Amino acid sequence: MVNQQKTEYDYTQEKRRVIFMIDSKSFYASVESIERGFNPLKALLVVMSEQENTNGGLVLAASPMAKKKLGISNVTRQRDIPICNELIIANPRMNLYIQENLRINTIYRDYTTEQNLLPYSIDESILDVTETWSFFGDSPEAVARQIQKRVRKETGIYLTVGIGDTPVLAKLALDLEAKHANNLTGVWHYEDVPTKLWPVTQLDNIWSIGSRTAHKLEIMGIHSMRDLAHQDPYMFRSQMGLMGEQLFALSWGIDRSDMSEVVKPKSKSYSNSQVLPRDYSKKTDIEVVIREMADQVATRIRAHKKQTCLVSLFIGFSFSESHKQGSHGFRQQLRIDPTNDTRTLMTTMMTLFEKHWHGEVIRNIGIDYGGLVDDIGVQLDLFEPAEQTLKANQIDQVIDQIRQKFGTTAVMRAMSQAEGGTAISRANLVGGHNGGNSYE
Repeated sequence: MVNQQKTEYDYTQEKRRVIFMIDSKSFYASVESIERGFNPLKALLVVMSEQENTNGGLVLAASPMAKKKLGISNVTRQRDIPICNELIIANPRMNLYIQENLRINTIYRDYTTEQNLLPYSIDESILDVTETWSFFGDSPEAVARQIQKRVRKETGIYLTVGIGDTPVLAKLALDLEAKHANNLTGVWHYEDVPTKLWPVTQLDNIWSIGSRTAHKLEIMGIHSMRDLAHQDPYMFRSQMGLMGEQLFALSWGIDRSDMSEVVKPKSKSYSNSQVLPRDYSKKTDIEVVIREMADQVATRIRAHKKQTCLVSLFIGFSFSESHKQGSHGFRQQLRIDPTNDTRTLMTTMMTLFEKHWHGEVIRNIGIDYGGLVDDIGVQLDLFEPAEQTLKANQIDQVIDQIRQKFGTTAVMRAMSQAEGGTAISRANLVGGHNGGNSYE
């Protein structure tokens, strides 16, 4: 057990801001309900992905009423949905959801500056209105209600708003209070931490605390957020590392992140990953997908005038194979001479795969090109005719130009027609799901 030491935090040294964490309630399901002329809070509707990799169908979003009456959650399988004649099952339309998200964020921009608006996800946004809320109402709560009413009027979407002195307090106010309040609003100040946050004992209900971390904290004798807040911070960091410091700050509602700060990543990479439509066990099928993905990401780094010096391959085992092997898969990296040549990268990824794969059944594949350097020209190989290398580079450039103008499926490699290929079927997906703008 980590030693406990009663401490009191001096909030006078912390900035107090006015942060809105806004969530579009049951966003996908709400959009589909509105498109059909229904009240999104009263409709019985689920958005169901029918992609092959969901094993027959997976609920992406359920309306509040579908959750309440039928017990459907956002991870319910199609086979587990109760039989109900009134239930509407909608196919996902990701392009439509993105369009509606942009509309809603355009409204948010009327209440704060561009640098103080952060779209957090497809259905959540963070607004720092510290310097602007007083222009629109008598209190932050009044401004939040104004935004809720305006978005409801213009788009039909209901908003849930968490208001806090820091981004993390706003997020906690959203998750733990606003989503359960009749007015869909929650307000958390530093002074509310002991009464609103510390009593929480279901630790994995807290944002950023997953089930594994919650279990580890339980083993350490930490059974509530109050227990966490009263750890000796130095001892706790020695036990948990940097995560311990972050969790301790969380337990007191401390968050010093600056939304307007432009963060430049130390290292950039380009990657692609996918869940396969079924379990793959044939070597030839797996190789087709790896080659397709190597080609796709090679196109991306060429478009950004980059070459890669560090490639990475991830192979994720199927559920049953993971239990059998006692491992979820493997990830391997390899440093190479700078290149963005498709043939070279395909060959390199295949070398990594053949060296480390031993016949396991797989369900996930991911590749990553890092260690990026500027593309300053074609690297010639002493063991390959220069004409052949230059010709291959020219072919890559022509294919890139055609795909950029006419779409990724305008030119496809013959291997994508082979059994196991996924590039053609995935070409029109958005975020792994259908992007269509119409419903049946």
